[in-house]
Amino acid sequence: MFWKLQENALSELDLQNLVNFIETSERFTQSTNVAKFEAEYAQWQGCEYCVYVNSGSSANLIMIAAVSEMQDWPVDAEVLVPAVTWPTTITPVMQSKYKPVFIDTNLSDLSFDYDKLAAAITEKTRAIFVAHLLGFPADIKRIQQIIGDRNIALLEDCCESQGATIEGKKVGNFGLAGSFSFYWGHHMTTVEGGMICTNDEEFYKLLLLKRSHGLARELPERFHAKIKKKYPDIDFNFLFLSDGFNVRNTELHAVLGLSQLPKMNGYIDIRNKNYKGYLDICDNYKDYLHVIRPESGYSSFVLPFFFKDAKKKLLFQSCMEEEGIESRPLISGNLLRQPFLSRYYDPANFKNADFIHENAFYIGNNQFVDDARMERLSQLMRDFFSRH
Repeated sequence: MFWKLQENALSELDLQNLVNFIETSERFTQSTNVAKFEAEYAQWQGCEYCVYVNSGSSANLIMIAAVSEMQDWPVDAEVLVPAVTWPTTITPVMQSKYKPVFIDTNLSDLSFDYDKLAAAITEKTRAIFVAHLLGFPADIKRIQQIIGDRNIALLEDCCESQGATIEGKKVGNFGLAGSFSFYWGHHMTTVEGGMICTNDEEFYKLLLLKRSHGLARELPERFHAKIKKKYPDIDFNFLFLSDGFNVRNTELHAVLGLSQLPKMNGYIDIRNKNYKGYLDICDNYKDYLHVIRPESGYSSFVLPFFFKDAKKKLLFQSCMEEEGIESRPLISGNLLRQPFLSRYYDPANFKNADFIHENAFYIGNNQFVDDARMERLSQLMRDFFSRH
């Protein structure tokens, strides 16, 4: 394969750091390295608190569990969600027995159709779960204006957009909390792993409980004495303050995170350089391609292709495969056409999500994509469009 979606992002130094830790440590479950990684990621992200978990999906799961408990959601609560995203922006809402209300996407930043978002708010709406897709920041200010002074939580799924900014402020810092993924194919990797960022101390404490069975001892030590005094008849070691999960991560994965994080800004620079080159190439084919062209603040995840003609999309994707360039559908396409949702929801009336479903796909963009690959892509596109 000439151009994979992702290649081995773990350097020799990353692996040596892991080996050194294994050879010198006797504790591998969540401990001091997890805490150190959380602190360093919080500094990089520009937030007060971080909670490291075993995946970005688990991050979304305990975010929904925590906000619904903190705000005491009724059983018929609704959460507004995008029709185009990875399923785990949606499934925690369903698994928590609340109702996801799907909103069509827009073709400018791939977030919500903002007019439809505003029209969908009802007295049952308790949260808006925005996904910053493919490294493009959503129009958070517009979403905040739509929310106004209503008691609606804003949650950010930033798993594909680490380092993206809005007026210099990183995504994930605009709502109650933001989630991030360190899966193998993301901006940086701990192989498996995810992070939640928040500036709300009470929410942070609830996330810590939800991460680990609801155990009181998971809270920072400064809170222990007060809790022990409140519940003197229960052994503090096994005192459960909330229902919870076990979505902790390990010291092993945190060591990789600590090794990878210092390289993140450099990785983002390379990705964005590649995306700028991709835009320059696509300028030659404006009659055939729709292009997402953010002015600033993006942190490119992949190189997406939106063909105005779905038949040409299929031909071009086949051409890429023949040349050894791996591709994927653009996330879910119209998520409501997926079997796990189509049984319950009508996939009709999602025009832009359907366009993405039929007309779009992406190829990889990462620190391994160099000028030679970009020139090869340019040549392939020249050849293709000269024939079609």
